Amino acid sequence: MRLSIVAVGRLKDGPERALYDKYAKRIDDAGRAVALGPSSLVEIAEGRQASVAQRRTDEAARLVTASEGADFVILLDEAGKALGSEAFARLLATRRDEGRRATAFLIGGPDGHGEAARRKAGLVLSLGPMTLPHGLARIVLAEQLYRAATILSGHPYHRA
Repeated sequence: MRLSIVAVGRLKDGPERALYDKYAKRIDDAGRAVALGPSSLVEIAEGRQASVAQRRTDEAARLVTASEGADFVILLDEAGKALGSEAFARLLATRRDEGRRATAFLIGGPDGHGEAARRKAGLVLSLGPMTLPHGLARIVLAEQLYRAATILSGHPYHRA
């Protein structure tokens, strides 16, 4: 099952980009054995509209368009459902075993998600109750995707 992170904003070159790239490579390497991956990152520019509502609407439309190839969409939001790492791995395995070919994870801009993105989501997921900078949210998500692949393969990376 292909995995894509579709996010508003861009990671600049530097430590955040390097750490994201490290986990993306690990996802692809570890995920191959358990049919997760390859992974990809799609970055869309922040909206420039005058109002928050207009920015949310614009960004949501572009997130939905960028995730059109996915047959399962997970929207990240601090008010979403919190899952432990093992439950997250089981969720991905279940979707994979149902025959889902691609899952997209949507990370909104600083103003949050618009309704179009929320309607598209099969699950609203929280990485925790704290608001994270969007670059850090990508890294945390990438690490959890790698962790899920190692859990499913029985690799000792996850020591629960």
